[in-house]
Amino acid sequence: MKKRLIWIAVLLLLVGGGVGFWRWRSAHAAPTVSYKTAPVDKRRITGRVTASGTLSALVTVQVGTQVSGRIQKLFADFNSQVTKGELVAKIDPQIFEATVQQAQANFMQAKAGVVTAQANALAADKAYARVKALHDANLAAQADLDTAEANVATTHASIDAANAGLAQANAQLHQAQVNLSYTSIISPIDGVVISRNVDVGQTVAASLSAPVLFTIAQDLTKMQVDTSVSEGDVGRLQVGMKTYFTVDSFPGQRFLGKIRQIRNSATTVQNVVTYDAVIDVDNSDLRLRPGMTANVTVIYAERKDALAVSNAALRFRGPPSAAGSAGASPSGSGRGHHGPPGAASAAPADPDAPESKTVWVLRGSTPTQVTIHTGLSDGTVTEVVDGLAEGDAVIVDLDNGDGNSPASSSKGSPSLRMF
Repeated sequence: MKKRLIWIAVLLLLVGGGVGFWRWRSAHAAPTVSYKTAPVDKRRITGRVTASGTLSALVTVQVGTQVSGRIQKLFADFNSQVTKGELVAKIDPQIFEATVQQAQANFMQAKAGVVTAQANALAADKAYARVKALHDANLAAQADLDTAEANVATTHASIDAANAGLAQANAQLHQAQVNLSYTSIISPIDGVVISRNVDVGQTVAASLSAPVLFTIAQDLTKMQVDTSVSEGDVGRLQVGMKTYFTVDSFPGQRFLGKIRQIRNSATTVQNVVTYDAVIDVDNSDLRLRPGMTANVTVIYAERKDALAVSNAALRFRGPPSAAGSAGASPSGSGRGHHGPPGAASAAPADPDAPESKTVWVLRGSTPTQVTIHTGLSDGTVTEVVDGLAEGDAVIVDLDNGDGNSPASSSKGSPSLRMF
């Protein structure tokens, strides 16, 4: 019986020790890491710049008024076709007609003043001639002769003053007539009325600025898109590049255009700097309307059968087991965690020159760090200039099976599992 109890106790000790060792090993075992890979293959890569803009006519004129008054009549409305010189609105002219009549009366009075001054000057000349004849015959005093001479000078000066008054009255009459003509609002161009801002009976006041009555677009068959391109993308654009854009009114349809101008004037909104790229658009079918929002895409480069790597592989920073050998990576690596801070994001001087990046390639069961040179990117994949071969499996992500990143684990080196 004693021997049996001893064997039972030994057996229990062995079982307890085994269970304890198994639990200790399970607690300190390295988690299994699963690597997600993507193959390096050949595909078509297209570099695009996207921006939003607003459609507008090539020439848009705001028609205003230079005089104040009440709108008497409108001869144009929204979408009206108008021609250059056509009457589009009329301001009540009664006050301006009265001003013209008053200016005409002043002008006639000034003309009469000129005639009066001329008559006075003629009379003074004759009086001077008589006094001078009497003075020569010693029948008039010298004082009378001096007085007659002064009257001649005064009356001739009065003629000049009357002529000046006549010119001033003429100018006032002309100004009154011009103001009267401004009561007729004339279209300055051939086009379509896209906006009317007044109604009959409304009073407009022209003080510091001319009130806008109509907005006229010259030709809606030829339009333009003013796009806001970020400063990071504007260097990729050139005048003459072909573009396409979509509008919400016609989903799924593409409209073609061409860059006519890239303006140097910058616009800053919330510390974001943009530039206006003007795109010419053919609108012969008149489907596009001013004010529509256009989502513009510009294809600035394209590669056919280019060796491509996933951008997720460029963002992958490597397994934690390789942290100790980080310093062995070649200098100039791109977005990897190796090298001095900031070196990875340094842009090359030549925008077309390849950029150095670091990726991890799974060779067998071992992740290997490789430095590559990249080219064109479409946001999803990036062109590989050199450093990789077609079919290489690059690591894009990893998972240790418990939802935690191996980089944050300190339980030892993980074992490897590929899929």
